[in-house]
Amino acid sequence: MKKPIGVLLFILLLLGCENEAKLTFGTFELSNTACDVCPKIEIKLPEALDDISTSKTINTALREEVIALLSFEEETEIVSIEGAVESFSTSFKDLKEKFSDEVAWEAEINGDIVYEDDNMLTLVINAYIFTGGAHGYSSTSFLNFDKLKGTELENWQLFEDEEGFIHFAEAKFRIQEKIPQDGNINATGFMFDGDMFHLAENIGYTPDGIQLIYNQYEVASYADGPIVLTIPYAESNKYLKRGIQL
Repeated sequence: MKKPIGVLLFILLLLGCENEAKLTFGTFELSNTACDVCPKIEIKLPEALDDISTSKTINTALREEVIALLSFEEETEIVSIEGAVESFSTSFKDLKEKFSDEVAWEAEINGDIVYEDDNMLTLVINAYIFTGGAHGYSSTSFLNFDKLKGTELENWQLFEDEEGFIHFAEAKFRIQEKIPQDGNINATGFMFDGDMFHLAENIGYTPDGIQLIYNQYEVASYADGPIVLTIPYAESNKYLKRGIQL
């Protein structure tokens, strides 16, 4: 039995709308081969391709994140990822000239789309930077975007009730890390400033819920690694400006 033309058109329009809700991404890659005076650098990031303001906002935020990770020349304004790579390389070469036994620096930066719906987009950037010493430094960063407004969101802009979320997240954190609810937040070895719980610097939307990532040294020692707290949307929606329908 043939389907009515109207039904077919409706299905095609529905599929078209679903595709329009998703942004189009390609991949930006940049790498070099390490040598005696060349740091090893590998960068792989999503690149927004749609000709809309949101894409420009996303690509600018990614570029600024990489520049912040790789730039060591404070007196020089760097405006591109290529410029940041050159800055990182130049800083290593300058140090190598002074200390010939300096071990080659490394930078590995990878980005990915961790969450997207009609309104929200969250990107995650995982980075490993080694600039000498006993070990390198690994970090994870979330970048959150309002797709409809074409803007990057600060952490406080994620919440309708930030204070309420802080109290709720602290209770969840204490349960996860086995810290007594009525005890000092640092009772088991954490290093929250002023013995006061605070939200992580990196908060993002994920398929499993709102996720807080405390990077190394943020509230614990390097050996403890990153501390991750994920709060399901069923529990966090009432605190969010953009709740997720389950």
